[in-house]
Amino acid sequence: MTDLKKLRLLLIDDDEKLCRLVRDYLSPHGYDVTSVHNGADGAVRAVAESWHAVILDVMLPELNGFEVLKRIRAKSKVPILMLTAMGDEADRIVGLELGADDYLPKTFSTRELLARLRAVTRRSDHSDEPLEEPSEVRLFRGGDVMVNASSRTASVADEPLELTPVEFDLLLSLVRAKGRVRTRERLLEEIRDRHYDVFDRSIDVHVSSLRKKLGDDPKSPRYIRTVRAAGYMFINPANAGE
Repeated sequence: MTDLKKLRLLLIDDDEKLCRLVRDYLSPHGYDVTSVHNGADGAVRAVAESWHAVILDVMLPELNGFEVLKRIRAKSKVPILMLTAMGDEADRIVGLELGADDYLPKTFSTRELLARLRAVTRRSDHSDEPLEEPSEVRLFRGGDVMVNASSRTASVADEPLELTPVEFDLLLSLVRAKGRVRTRERLLEEIRDRHYDVFDRSIDVHVSSLRKKLGDDPKSPRYIRTVRAAGYMFINPANAGE
């Protein structure tokens, strides 16, 4: 990130004081913050303009945050950080299931907010990266699943997968380690760039969403196997019958 190119951030929250505080804190760190104070207008602007990330409150007038999230996800893969009530796990899980990339309680610290934003925008903003030569393209295959780490695209049986940035990083981590277990803690560290909470269920929600997009049945998995009390493993086709 350079001073010449600020990252465009849309903040959808009806707390105008909080919006000003977030704007004043993030501006020196390279963010150009635009605030919208109701869900209906926020949903429209989120898909009508180009943003590096969206911060979305759950409790909004006119249209709640979950409905806004659904409308955005129907048209855009922009990284979305949800703001939830303190300790409200149900809101967090619903948000993740609908396609949010991460969440923060409304009592967040500004440092934590900045760390989460940097993590989600790092995955989606590649406009400044040099183009790689064909020989440098990094391809990873697990059966009929192909993951291109250079272009950040993936496919199953030659059909493109529409993944959020977090889902892509999760699939890449699992495929690269195919045949080996990835613990929930390790996956959280790799895809979130933050310290994990041992009670954090978000990784399970992302895995569930990824399975649906792969057409994978958790009871009889072809791709992602749950390893009880350990984590997840992408099945190595060479050992699929074990």
